[in-house]
Amino acid sequence: MENSLVLLLLLTPFVGFLFNVFFGKKAGKNISGAIGTIAVVVSFAMSVYFFMQLNTSGKAIQVKLFDWIQLGNLKVDFGILLDQLSLLWLLFVTGIGSLIHLYSISYMHDDENMHKFFAYLNLFVFFMITLVVGSNLLVMFIGWEGVGLCSYLLIGFWYKNQDYNDAAKKAFIMNRIGDLGFLIGIFILASMCGSLDFIAMKTHFLSIYMNTPQNVFLTGIAALCLFIGATGKSAQLPLYTWLPDAMAGPTPVSALIHAATMVTAGIFMITRMNFLFDLTHDVQHIIAVVGAITALVAASIGLLQNDIKKVLAYSTVSQLGLMFLALGMGAYTVAVFHVITHAFFKACLFLGSGSVIHALHGEQDMRKMGGLRKVMPITFATMLISTLAIAGIFPFAGFWSKDEILMVAFEHNKVLWIVGSIASIMTAFYMFRLMYLTFFREFRGTEEQKHHLHESPSLITLPLIILAALATVGGLINLPGSNWLNHFLEPILATKHEHHALGSQEYMLMAIALTGAIIGIVWAYSKYIKQGFVPKEDSEISGFSKTIYNKYYVDEFYTSLIVKPLNGLSNFFRTTLEPALGKVVYGFGTVANGIGNQGKKLQTGSIGLYLFAFVIGLLAIVSYLFLAQ
Repeated sequence: MENSLVLLLLLTPFVGFLFNVFFGKKAGKNISGAIGTIAVVVSFAMSVYFFMQLNTSGKAIQVKLFDWIQLGNLKVDFGILLDQLSLLWLLFVTGIGSLIHLYSISYMHDDENMHKFFAYLNLFVFFMITLVVGSNLLVMFIGWEGVGLCSYLLIGFWYKNQDYNDAAKKAFIMNRIGDLGFLIGIFILASMCGSLDFIAMKTHFLSIYMNTPQNVFLTGIAALCLFIGATGKSAQLPLYTWLPDAMAGPTPVSALIHAATMVTAGIFMITRMNFLFDLTHDVQHIIAVVGAITALVAASIGLLQNDIKKVLAYSTVSQLGLMFLALGMGAYTVAVFHVITHAFFKACLFLGSGSVIHALHGEQDMRKMGGLRKVMPITFATMLISTLAIAGIFPFAGFWSKDEILMVAFEHNKVLWIVGSIASIMTAFYMFRLMYLTFFREFRGTEEQKHHLHESPSLITLPLIILAALATVGGLINLPGSNWLNHFLEPILATKHEHHALGSQEYMLMAIALTGAIIGIVWAYSKYIKQGFVPKEDSEISGFSKTIYNKYYVDEFYTSLIVKPLNGLSNFFRTTLEPALGKVVYGFGTVANGIGNQGKKLQTGSIGLYLFAFVIGLLAIVSYLFLAQ
């Protein structure tokens, strides 16, 4: 029975994918959307069931589906592990995934390939579940690669636009760079441990681990390689540039990939492998520094972006940086806490931006918005709640999780705390800049757009209301004093990390963080409401603002350093080397053909001539034999 329910959890989205691929077009848009949504809802129901079961018994569920690989001493099973970490991830992956599927029924209804869209969404959820529930690194890697493939399919869904195709290819290729590092890390761990099973590796590193120089070095290299994999999937420096470009995909894709699922895979993997990273303090320090710098750089870029989805994209990169800052300091539960709250408010913000774009018939430039709060009250209210949450305003969910990250940073490294605090102030500024430009003052769009402005349908607003409610109360899962999340995840962590007790220092840090958020909000208010400032046109931006607006020219740097040399090399091979090699090969063929033509002339078909040649040849051989003696 238990095995059947595990398979139902895992395979239902895949069944939904198969249905929409083979029958979706004939079944019609409503049936296609309903089947795709129900498939994920079933997985969510199974996740809730196993979560309740685990909460009662405290025992993780392990299911071995079949023997997979036997290579010398290395044996890898295709197994499922449902423990505290995987079930926690499943709840928000399938729960928020269900809401996004529901939202997509209305949002994508006019698209002729709606069945294909739901097929890709279902396949994405299937691979994400595989990533989360795998009992070893190799099963995780299947899901890891699968979500990379689905992100390519979903980002480039509107493939008739070449820019969207380029964005999809960029996401796919940059993820492959990180995935190579992940794969090398897997090879090293397989050779060290003789197993890729998480429980077996944990036992090896905590019990059998020998503190020899070679083992220390290999462990550090393995941890660094896994982190490189995480930087690709979770968009950290230097592999972050794919995520803002991925906004080319439909808005539900942005919400699914960039809020709750794919970009959190790196945090999940590092938390799952905490027993490895706790042994490599140098790598942990690298993770913390990279996370802090990523948070600051992405937040600064978000200050001047005018595309509503691009602002949210850089916000995602920045928030992921804060999560990595916590991971690098060994505060795994704090990072997971922010993953959960971020999933609530960021999914709401992305879906809310989709509601705005839907009302404006595809317009994404905030300079052409404004005054929407009166005509879109539900979208405005839900986005305002989520913006307060991401800004870190009490008592919304983001206040508690972000505050814990900054507390941990203050305890471990004051410089990184300052960096994280500045990034948080910037977050409050650019998020309220988004709200003020989108919903306040006068509408700046066309008369035609103004005439058709309306609130979105209930299938779009219902998920917004649910997510806004979660963004309000989500912090309850780990309030100081109760620390439910910390206690729940203790069996997964190799070492028990300190829980924060609220003292004078903690209250002071909370006050500083809250003051910083209010400063950011007031700063945005004075500029965009009081002064009525509207961002300039692209051609009018100058100075350092132009550098920030153009994302520090990182994409241009990558193009000059990597893309253009590779294109030049490929052109050299195509236009010079390949034709030259072709001439050499064709030359051999010409010589062989010439010799063959000459030899062909000897074949006259005359038997008399053949006998004459035979006699002459025989005489020549006999004469040579006698003369040689």
